[in-house]
Amino acid sequence: IAANYSRYVVDLNRAPDDAALYEGQLSTGLCPKQTFAGDDIYFDDIDIDIADRVKAYWQPYHDQLRSALDATASAHGKALLWDAHSIPSQVPRLFEGELPVLNIGTNDGASCDASVSDAVAAVAAASDYESVVNGRFKGGYITRHYGEPDAGIHAIQLELSQQAYMNERTLEYDRQGADDVQQTLRAMLEAFLDAA
Repeated sequence: IAANYSRYVVDLNRAPDDAALYEGQLSTGLCPKQTFAGDDIYFDDIDIDIADRVKAYWQPYHDQLRSALDATASAHGKALLWDAHSIPSQVPRLFEGELPVLNIGTNDGASCDASVSDAVAAVAAASDYESVVNGRFKGGYITRHYGEPDAGIHAIQLELSQQAYMNERTLEYDRQGADDVQQTLRAMLEAFLDAA
């Protein structure tokens, strides 16, 4: 399932009540008015009808996701959710320093059995990329809400640092970098499937 709209319309990885994911840290919001860099998205301070955006965009996405997970779990006894995102390697407004390339989140182990997340983390650790589990990103709303390992639904979030597949300064796509990181991502997904 893929998002068809920008997170600037509505952030599908936030709770519908816009509750903060990380206590005491800047929240970018369900319907952000600024970019991660703090730049205004809109020319004027417009009044966004958040309820309308939730109804029109957020809810249909989550209805489809819930339906797919339930159908998969019903058919196979389990379902795997790989919630993938990318982000600049440096966002001073949100965190200090530079992110590792592979940021794996399981809500501190609550969204996925340890044996499953350990298998994914082992592939990441053995790769050519720096990786971390439950570091700055522990999983957003999707991972936290849908991950129910006791019910057979294992959810992992991956925040992929954009430095792996693009020049972050010029925004030029790096074909070789993308091809290389895809090999690691494929191996991580295979470990996810095998371990579960």
